[in-house]
Amino acid sequence: MTYNKVIGAVEIGTSKVVVLVGEITGGRSLNIIGMGQSTSRGVKKGEIVDFRAASDCTYAAILSAEKNASATIEGVYLAQSGGHLEGFFDKGEVSVSSHDGLVSKSDIDHVVENAKRKEVPAERVYIHHIRNGFYLDGRLVDDPYQMKGDRLEVGYWHVHGHEKKVADNIHVINGFGLQVEDMILSGVAAGSMVVAEAEKTHGALLLDIGCGTTDYVLYRNGVIQRTGVIRVGGDHLTNDLSLGLRVNPKHAENLKREFGSATLELEDPAEKVWLIGDLTIGDRAIPRKAIGQILNARVEELFKIVKKELGSSVNRQELPGGVVLTGGTSRLPYIADLASNVFDLPARIGENPAWVREDLREPECSCVLGLLHYGLTAERSTEEKKPKSGILGKMTRLFNIS
Repeated sequence: MTYNKVIGAVEIGTSKVVVLVGEITGGRSLNIIGMGQSTSRGVKKGEIVDFRAASDCTYAAILSAEKNASATIEGVYLAQSGGHLEGFFDKGEVSVSSHDGLVSKSDIDHVVENAKRKEVPAERVYIHHIRNGFYLDGRLVDDPYQMKGDRLEVGYWHVHGHEKKVADNIHVINGFGLQVEDMILSGVAAGSMVVAEAEKTHGALLLDIGCGTTDYVLYRNGVIQRTGVIRVGGDHLTNDLSLGLRVNPKHAENLKREFGSATLELEDPAEKVWLIGDLTIGDRAIPRKAIGQILNARVEELFKIVKKELGSSVNRQELPGGVVLTGGTSRLPYIADLASNVFDLPARIGENPAWVREDLREPECSCVLGLLHYGLTAERSTEEKKPKSGILGKMTRLFNIS
């Protein structure tokens, strides 16, 4: 039985709210039919700090997207980020129960259940259980069902967040009369668009550098092995410029966008740029080298924080696919060169698929495009949907994201 459904992808970011509308046709294909966005208010470092303000700007973006699409959204796939998110690895293991040594459906269910047995504190809630793969007698297998072996293991990267902060995002959408179908980590959604399957298989690191936070996703053997959020993003670069050059944030943002660079190797180190450019009172010349020095220092610090968190995982043997950068701040010139120097890995700016329309190919659109991708995947699924209650059934649904 085929059907049509209109879904929305919503990213409530620190700088703006972006909404994409997609129409699933025949239950199999997806057409992007509308887009809306608004300046974000009430959001800091990816977390809602003023519910009413965040709701107002989100509603404005949804209304704009629905008007643009000439359609009504039936369900929402919502991005989740913020420094409150944490993760840990845990695994389950069982002995194969059948006398002939063939793995049964019951064995698989039991090992998965064991891997999810750990409880989080009362104020925390699971968002994703990301499967790292099955191992049968120490050998990595995609699907162990009916394979012969003695010991079955499965590992998961478990992501959890502060329950109230997760609930705030969901309630913003619910308040508009819409249902949140699923929540997807911002970095995971973005990575689904810009990291190639070969890179995921060989090993790669995705950095989604937004305005308030940086989300990272580590891929190995074709699956996600680790995720995290760093409370540093593009607005920190702007703030550093504002303080270092003694200019207001608006002018600092303009300087970053027009003259910013992540390198110290300028063609003309003596070059100066005008703060305003109209020779009015307050306008003054600023050494372009000073802008680069400030931005270089902050971006280098960000990359070193990520590298420290990942530790020995960051090396050419483990990550031959290198570093893929996306998000609005990845537009900063020479940022990929700096990433390559810090991580000692090849680095590139991620590119959204060529099939999307031109205005959606910018790096800041990777996340919402990825949300629609997951929406299509979920709607294609023939698995029976589990009933939800509370915060999406306390977010206990299992996401096997690969």
